[in-house]
Amino acid sequence: MTRIAAFFISLLILLIWWGLSTIYPPFILPSPPVVLARAADVLHSGLLIRHFLVTAGEALSGFFIGVLAALPLGYLMAKKPWLEKASAPFISASQAIPIMALAPLLIIWFGFGPASKVLVAALVTFFPVLTNIIVGLHSSEPRAYELMAVLGASKWQIFKKLEVPAALPVVFAGLRVGLALSVTGAIVGEFTSSDRGLGYLVNMAAGMMDTPLMFVALFSLAILGLLFYAALDLVRRILLPWSIRKS
Repeated sequence: MTRIAAFFISLLILLIWWGLSTIYPPFILPSPPVVLARAADVLHSGLLIRHFLVTAGEALSGFFIGVLAALPLGYLMAKKPWLEKASAPFISASQAIPIMALAPLLIIWFGFGPASKVLVAALVTFFPVLTNIIVGLHSSEPRAYELMAVLGASKWQIFKKLEVPAALPVVFAGLRVGLALSVTGAIVGEFTSSDRGLGYLVNMAAGMMDTPLMFVALFSLAILGLLFYAALDLVRRILLPWSIRKS
């Protein structure tokens, strides 16, 4: 039922778009066939695939770096309440800084290459994953800890048998947000300064008033996000089979 509804909503949006494109000139709102033809051109030339892979690589690299940094720190903060309370103001303050304002500084520090884009993606990934790790580890029932202590469970057994299963659903929610934001971070870095990637392609299309190409780049970003979501959802289904809801 959900898929059928999604199909009809997509069809409705497409029809509205097609209808509006008959009112405005192509440089303002190109029609779906025009965008499709432009997509075929850049696909045939290899331009779209090249920029698509660059952005995907930057986003994935930043995502994994952000997650690897958040996992141990999140566990430590969940286990040390004083550390969590001491860090909370700094985390809140850092979250108030727009990533658009921080990206130019990272580019000055780490250069115009992919490293600065990866770091932007890692930063926007880090905080939602860190928060959800802490919340997930706090979600274990206190009585479950008491039961594990009565049974003589070691710290490793408590972590493996109690804390990880309780935290994983919440952590995956944070990973989903972090993965989506990693694409945003990579694009922000490319917008600031880059000669490759989908963000660069959008800037180039805007400079040439090539609106169909801009639409192609934006749809490619949406496809990239969907691919990332599908991959993460597959991992979730493998690790958390009990969390799959029957539709």
